[in-house]
Amino acid sequence: MASPDADGSEAAFFVTTRVYFQDTDAGGIVYHARFLDFFERARMDWLRALGMPVGGLADQAGVLFIVRHMELDYHAPARLDDELRVSVALRELRGARLLLDQSAVRDGQLLVAARVELACVGRDDLRPTRIPPQLRDRLSHRTSPHGA
Repeated sequence: MASPDADGSEAAFFVTTRVYFQDTDAGGIVYHARFLDFFERARMDWLRALGMPVGGLADQAGVLFIVRHMELDYHAPARLDDELRVSVALRELRGARLLLDQSAVRDGQLLVAARVELACVGRDDLRPTRIPPQLRDRLSHRTSPHGA
């Protein structure tokens, strides 16, 4: 799904999710680490939408994607029962890495922005390996205009 993000840029993909009680602290505010879960779910759905589900990548291409580095910037809290739009935009495609921009937005307000670096590794040895050609082909034209 493509749609403008909170900053006006084009998001490559987004999912919506509801904030449930289990996501919050005693004050009804989303616990900061839960955003990692929201971002992970969006990345998995993004790969699935590209026709490359995580299980298929492992079974058919023999690769996994692991988070190598992540930076988060918290702008505003999310609260119990909020509906969030969580986006994934490919910033840069490298030999064995994907650089992604992710965000969580409520009613057009940016709540959390993340910069994520995923490393492609072999399923069996967990050593860096090139991104499979079939995924590379599907991603090659999807880089964000903000990419390097």
